[in-house]
Amino acid sequence: MIVEMRTYKTKPGMRARFLEIFRSKSIPAHEQIGMKILGPFLSVEDPDTFFFMRGFPDLDAREPMKAKFYEGELWKTELEAALMPMLDLFDVTLVDDPDGKIRWT
Repeated sequence: MIVEMRTYKTKPGMRARFLEIFRSKSIPAHEQIGMKILGPFLSVEDPDTFFFMRGFPDLDAREPMKAKFYEGELWKTELEAALMPMLDLFDVTLVDDPDGKIRWT
């Protein structure tokens, strides 16, 4: 499994609102496409930072699955405009889970 380790830093005070939308709309949309989400995990050191992992069956599946999400109606008509203005920055590190040790819920 290929995993994106994602770090998001929201604008001050926006983490709770971002996560409300992320949990209610973004995660279900990811799951419908077949992506796995683990998290979010809240930083205990920074009230505006959180982390999550997004999983794909393999490297070949990653780009088409991402395209299905980011080119989809939900992202283009609702989520992009709602979520992106709340972010200060985000970072993605791509890793491999070759032994399938991550336990997705």
